[in-house]
Amino acid sequence: MKNIICFGEVLWDVFPEHKKIGGAPLNVAVRLQSLGNHVSLISSVGKDGDGEEIIDFIQQNKVSSSLVQKDAVLETGKVKVTLDPTGSASYDIKFPTAWDNIQLTDQAKTALQTTDAFVFGSLASRDITSRNTLYELLKLAPYKIFDVNLRKPHYSADVLNHLMCEADFIKFNDEEILEIAQNYDTSMESLEEAVKLIAQKTNTKSICVTKGSKGAMLYYNNVFYNNPGYPIKVVDTVGAGDSFLASLIDQLLKETHPQRAINFACAVGAIVASSKGANPKIEQQAIDEIINA
Repeated sequence: MKNIICFGEVLWDVFPEHKKIGGAPLNVAVRLQSLGNHVSLISSVGKDGDGEEIIDFIQQNKVSSSLVQKDAVLETGKVKVTLDPTGSASYDIKFPTAWDNIQLTDQAKTALQTTDAFVFGSLASRDITSRNTLYELLKLAPYKIFDVNLRKPHYSADVLNHLMCEADFIKFNDEEILEIAQNYDTSMESLEEAVKLIAQKTNTKSICVTKGSKGAMLYYNNVFYNNPGYPIKVVDTVGAGDSFLASLIDQLLKETHPQRAINFACAVGAIVASSKGANPKIEQQAIDEIINA
């Protein structure tokens, strides 16, 4: 069992006919906990009914909510989610909300001293308070995992570069890495070139790139590992990348061989994409069946 802390947004994904609890750090935390780790979440909700429901959800999924703050002024985060005919999602993210105002606390700093990994994203850096809190926590974290999550207009090149340089492990999707790599060099012709360029520019040894239905690529200790993806019928893609990352982190922290780790993560991501919602329950048997098929 690994001790892991996730930092960033918790919110409600509001669909045309329903709403569900989400936020990439929360989705990652829930999946990591389900895989047998001890996980805590650093975030903030409003003092409202939506916030109470999120805290109940966190606790029901056995993730520690002791580092989740309650903001007396800002309300709990909401995101309007639109799905296209293929099931791919687009997002309209309300600003500002409680998770833009995560305060630096002694409790959080103390918790980081005993953690094995610290997972953070780019979205929670869109406003100065949460960004400064994250910057301070990164100084204390032993192993830092950066989940790039580009949502226009909520990011800047300078902040992204700072976060990449702080990270020991970076996860992109294929569109994100090409957009960011263009800031360094416009002549690249492949994902492999983009990965090596960013690894060099940011001194990051481990980089993962998800490629949707085409699987994922992992650059780990100067070696590339690939999975071509598993054929599934997409229901919606919300949370699939989060469960992929959580599963990959879980396996690599357990020192699973990188190829087996990326196979496992792609299988979990495929199951989530073929299910409704970001956090479906997943049995080991279902993972094994996809990999073996």
